This record gives sequence, C-alpha cells and structure tokens, in this order.
Amino acid sequence: MNITVIAWRNIWRNKRRTLITTASIFFGVIFAAVMSSMQEGSYSKMIDNVVKFYSGYLQIQLEDYWENKTINNTFVLTDTLLQKVHQSKEITGISPRLESFALASSDQLTKGAVIIGIDPERENKITNPEKWIIRGRYIHHGDQGVIMGNELAGYLHLDVGDTLVLLGMGYHGVNAAGKYPITGIFKNPLPQFNKTFVYMDLPLAQGLYSAPNRITSLVLMVKDHYHMPPARKALKSFIRTPYRLMSWDEMQPELVQMIASDRMGGKIMKAILYIIIAFGILGTVIMMFSERKRELGVMVSIGMQKTLLAGILFMETFYIGLLGVATGILATIPITTWFYHHPIRIAGEAAKAFLDMGVEPVFAFSLMPSVFYNQALTVFILIIIITIYPVVKTFRLDISNALRT
Repeated sequence: MNITVIAWRNIWRNKRRTLITTASIFFGVIFAAVMSSMQEGSYSKMIDNVVKFYSGYLQIQLEDYWENKTINNTFVLTDTLLQKVHQSKEITGISPRLESFALASSDQLTKGAVIIGIDPERENKITNPEKWIIRGRYIHHGDQGVIMGNELAGYLHLDVGDTLVLLGMGYHGVNAAGKYPITGIFKNPLPQFNKTFVYMDLPLAQGLYSAPNRITSLVLMVKDHYHMPPARKALKSFIRTPYRLMSWDEMQPELVQMIASDRMGGKIMKAILYIIIAFGILGTVIMMFSERKRELGVMVSIGMQKTLLAGILFMETFYIGLLGVATGILATIPITTWFYHHPIRIAGEAAKAFLDMGVEPVFAFSLMPSVFYNQALTVFILIIIITIYPVVKTFRLDISNALRT
C-alpha cells in the first residue's frame, strides 16, 4: 500500500489529537494572515495618502530643487522630455506643477501659504483636488481665480467670491504680487493641506512669479507602488543631468522608516505566534512517536525498512500541517476580502491622532497573494524542521527496547 495512504489513515486513528493540532495551525494561520493583510493594506493606504493627495509616485525635478526649493530651481518642460516620459508604459498620469511660497493676505490678516500652479485637468487625474471641494467650484484651464484650504480661508475670514492677496518673491528676485478671486474652498483629509495650500491654473502661477513656461516638477503616476520600481528603472535610462528623478520613498523617508519599523514589529509578533504553533506540532509529533514506539518496533522487526517508516511519519506530520494551512487560508480569504471592500473606519481621538500624523484614519486590508502564501510557506518550513525529530528517532530506534515498551 502507498505510504501516503497509510500516513493519511494513521493521522485519523486519534481524531481528537489530529483535530486539536490542526485547529491550532488553523487559527494561527488566520490570525497571521489577517494581521499581515491589515499591515500591508495600511501601508498601501499610507503610501496612497502621500502619492494620491500630493507627491505622486515619481517626480522629475532639477538636481538642486529638493534640497533648495526656490522658484529659481525651475526648468522649461521640453517636448522631447515629455515624449520620452509618455513612452514609458508604466506611467498612467503626468502633471506639471509650479510650486512656491507666498504670504496670503486679507485686510489685516496674513499667513504663509504654499502656492501650487497646476494643469487643472491633468492634476485632477492624479491627486483629484476637485473631489475635496466643499464650497464653490474647481478651477479650469484659463481661470483667473484660486481654490484654497478651508482652514486657511477661515483664518483669513475669506469665502467663495472674496479676493485673496498674494505677496512673494518671483523668478530671480522679481516681486510677486497679485489679487485673485476665490472660486472654491476645499477640505482635504490631511489637515496641513487645509491650513496652507492654494491652487491656481499653471499659466496664472507662472505669471505671478514671472516664470513663463517654467515648472518646479513633473509629477508622474503609476498604477500602484508595486509598479513604481520598473517605471523608475525605465525613466532613469534617459533622465540625465540637470534633471533628477525622485520616487515617493525618497521624498518621504519618514514614512518609509515608520513602515519599516512597524513591519519589523509585526514580524516579531508573527514569529512568537509561529513558535507557539511549532511547539504545538512538535508536542503532537513527540506524543505520536512515544505512543506508537512498540508498534514501530514490531514493524521494523518483521522487515519494514526504517527509511520507509520515516517517510510515513514525515507524511503524517505533513498532512496535519497541510490540513491546518489549507483550511486556515480558505477561511482567511473571505474575511480579508470583506475588510478589503469594507475597511475599518477610525473615529474620535484616535482618528485625530491619525490625521495629525498626516494619515487617513482607516484600517485598510490587502489581498496581495504574498499575504496568504507567506503563511503557508512559513508553516511548511516549520513542519520540515519538526519532522527531523521523528525521522532521527526512527533511524535510532532500538528494536529490543521498543518491543519491551
């Protein structure tokens, strides 16, 4: 009879023990997979908060711009550069920007603001600022007005239809000053946007700063952050000095560090969990071997090869692990799928703490295949390690002692 059939029958000789061991693996896999799904989903959400609300996945800038963000570190976007970027199949969106700073004023009130000149249609496909308009309307190409954050507008006592005065320094030290009607007020989930951001049409911003046809960055989007590395590799093949290509992780090192530290904490938690599972499986294997020591001795004494016997014991342990992993993964898929489509929203003080960190207050989940197969791979590695015990004990089996047991 095939050893796989023998092993399968053997594990059901003691159904209670098999079910208890399988259940420990089952619940361990569910817990680890759901935790991994929530971790990876939350990381993806954090990255989305950064790239889809502001930075994009990649930016083309002058080499000195990131360290010295002045209006003088701008460049003229050439058709040649634009065509090469369009040829990269991973790029899903392109938007030019001119960013600088100015004093936003109203009557006797003044506050520093970030002024962003955008192509309204292109920018809307990347960061979708129109989505956050709460009063008035979004700007269009050729508009002479601006949209601004609700907290900045509230501080300056301004609303839709009022006039915003901007004072700053333009290209090569030229004075930058202008009056602009407010066409819309937005409320972004990230508070710092609402406190400081003012959007206007790109040619209008270029006129304000006396920088015709100049931009500070070309913002690029890809499908998701998993498509960013190949896109970056393709773009770096032709991005040469004086330009520089920057990815979201280079522009947000704090977020990268936070994700790395949190992921390490998650790995420690899962390591502890899998150690517990491993000892549970090992206990079952030790008990199985001890209870069947006489039986194994009889089988060897009547001519069964120890190699074949060790194979049967290996398959028994493998089947128990396979049952626990398979049922655990099957149970995890509908749970994570539900939470993927219905993420957990955070409210109250916890939500405020998330917003203060610039993160949307939500626990998102991921359906990445690695969330599931990593758990299966980990358990099977543990099983292979654990099966060393019965295999070694089988080859060291003393038949005379085993028969007297």
